[in-house]
Amino acid sequence: MASEDKREELHVLLVAFSAQGHINPMLRLGKSLLTKGLHVTLATTELVYHRVFKPSTATDDDTVPTSITTNGIQVLFFSDGFGSSLKITSADEYMELIGKLGPLSLSSAIKTHFLDTSKKLACIINNPFVPWVADVAASFKIPCACLWIQPCALYAIYYRFYNNLDQFPTLQNPNMSVHLPGLPSLQPRDLPSFLLPSNPFGSFPKVLSEMFQHMKKLKWVLANSFHELEKEVIDSMANICPIRTVGPLVPPSLLGQDQSEDIGIEMWKPQDSCMEWLDHQPRSSVIYISFGSLIVLTAKQLESIASALKRSNRPFLWVIKPKEKDDILPLPQGFVEETKEQGMVVPWCPQTKVLVHPAIACFMTHCGWNSMLEAITAGTPMIGYPQWTDQPTNAKLISDVFGLGIRLEQDGEGFVGTEEVERAIEEMVVGPRAEEFRRKASELKRAAREAVADCGSSERNIQSFVDEIVGTSDDNSK
Repeated sequence: MASEDKREELHVLLVAFSAQGHINPMLRLGKSLLTKGLHVTLATTELVYHRVFKPSTATDDDTVPTSITTNGIQVLFFSDGFGSSLKITSADEYMELIGKLGPLSLSSAIKTHFLDTSKKLACIINNPFVPWVADVAASFKIPCACLWIQPCALYAIYYRFYNNLDQFPTLQNPNMSVHLPGLPSLQPRDLPSFLLPSNPFGSFPKVLSEMFQHMKKLKWVLANSFHELEKEVIDSMANICPIRTVGPLVPPSLLGQDQSEDIGIEMWKPQDSCMEWLDHQPRSSVIYISFGSLIVLTAKQLESIASALKRSNRPFLWVIKPKEKDDILPLPQGFVEETKEQGMVVPWCPQTKVLVHPAIACFMTHCGWNSMLEAITAGTPMIGYPQWTDQPTNAKLISDVFGLGIRLEQDGEGFVGTEEVERAIEEMVVGPRAEEFRRKASELKRAAREAVADCGSSERNIQSFVDEIVGTSDDNSK
């Protein structure tokens, strides 16, 4: 093994897509690498600077600083073609532009901050939505890793789909079930939306296809999960294209660790007023509802949930982020006033604090992986209400693999009726399986903490990864 002096010289560059749910797991992995003696830098787009970091600076123009530092991690910004403009017309447009401009801009940043200095850049870590980073790393002869930010189950599904290893639904056979090692039988409604013949999104499947068909460019694949949670599917990939768990990469407070040690960004300011309200609610009584930062439900869907909450007569905390800052919430007329003694509606909240609060009974979620991991590490059962991308598969994991809750029955348009929402709430709180959900949640909460503790599965994987980075750097120096 290399000496500590040698290790201190080594730098790792993290490259993240410009979304909070992509950047925060990267930063938390970076913090772990820092504690192992490596130097860590994050590179993300100028859009993140304008959304997150600019308000805390004194400049009024569009000038982006060369770098800033947060919690010991240097942050570099590369051009995505939008500058200070926050008006992106479509996801496809953004993916196309960043794929075109990103490689040149990132290459320039690497030359300036690493190659033209005494720093030794030993590894670059990308995430799935910037697969072109692997080509940039190869051009500099730097080893590349990928941090997979969805469940390992999704990694296995995408890998098998894009490498034509198994049969999936087609236009000719759209209703076929899919049978993959380590997973229960999957119906079309259980598959990630990008893989369905009806998928309307062009750029995201193209980006994923590029990554999975060029896995040889990656020296390591790391995952924001933990082995005990997804053992069967992880083991099923061991001889095909292994994936190493290094998570859960969540705020330390969820893992019983020092909260002051957390690192991350917040693109929306949470309201702490809900915490005082929660303090006055009975234990395991509150239904917490949040669909993340991107999902915008239709008025019909919101009305269905609102009616179910009223009829359930149970306390609720509901996060509804308006489309624009001053928009009126599209809730049924009079709902907030009529339920002010029963529940609370807020535009954003400190989710990690909410999930660990003893008043929370369950979490109705869109099944985004970051939110799910936070609920798992908090020991909170879930009601799955998936919308798109990996969320339908994640909802399947909640109900049929992890045993942490139930998935709402949706019609062909993805809509869930009032009766179904009300049924799910009752089943989670007082139904015959409610106690089993709570027991399983407590079991996985304990397993998550053990995974990141000394000698835990994820901690061992991170140490092994660091040792290999150091070893590879030693070999390249000879």
